[in-house]
Amino acid sequence: MGIAEEKNHGQRALAELRRRILRGELPGGMRLLEVHIADQLEISRTPVREAMSRLVEEGLLERLQNGGFMVRSFTAADVIDAIELRGVVEGTAARLAAERGVPEDRMQAFLDIIEQLDACFPGSDRAAVDFERYAELNADLHAALASLSGSKIIAQEVARATRLPFASPSAFIPNRAAVEAFEHSLHLAQEQHRRMGEAIRNREGARAEALVREHARIARGNLEYILSQDRSLMSQVPALSFIIE
Repeated sequence: MGIAEEKNHGQRALAELRRRILRGELPGGMRLLEVHIADQLEISRTPVREAMSRLVEEGLLERLQNGGFMVRSFTAADVIDAIELRGVVEGTAARLAAERGVPEDRMQAFLDIIEQLDACFPGSDRAAVDFERYAELNADLHAALASLSGSKIIAQEVARATRLPFASPSAFIPNRAAVEAFEHSLHLAQEQHRRMGEAIRNREGARAEALVREHARIARGNLEYILSQDRSLMSQVPALSFIIE
């Protein structure tokens, strides 16, 4: 096998394992066997082993003392800490963007995403909310936010934090079945998006940072609602399979 081919196999293994973990198909506490995964993906063990090592760095797997890997489990406190961490690093990105200034074309691109998000709320009818499109655009917005500071280091750290299954900006976006429970938070999140854009454009660093950190707490509130008020919603957030109590 050539180097390029092996690299492609490694990237495919990484993407596939990450997808399965984040969708809850490989639950917390499950031991992963290189041979089994390699057979499933029809590749050699080497790229699978490298992919698993990368997922250890991302916090999704842990190494076992006797060899091999296991999907990590997290407590509710771990989940809350991860959400808070994302808020901190994203808040830092927003503050630096505001303080350093953002080129007009990139700022306008960011604001355009916010306008597209507005279009996901066409009226008062809950059934009309385009949840799938909202989730896609929300992910795009947060990715753009991470890069507005112009710092590759900050962008990398935001990406690292958001790879955790429960820290993704879209982890607790409701689907149509759950919108009544989270309708208020969905509209509040969009209002915060608008204010974040205004603060960055107006070079208000402290305000931009505070808004982004408060924005992350919406996910925390939704998580706490699921765990304490309506556990029937857990099946609609596959990443919650990681949580142990």
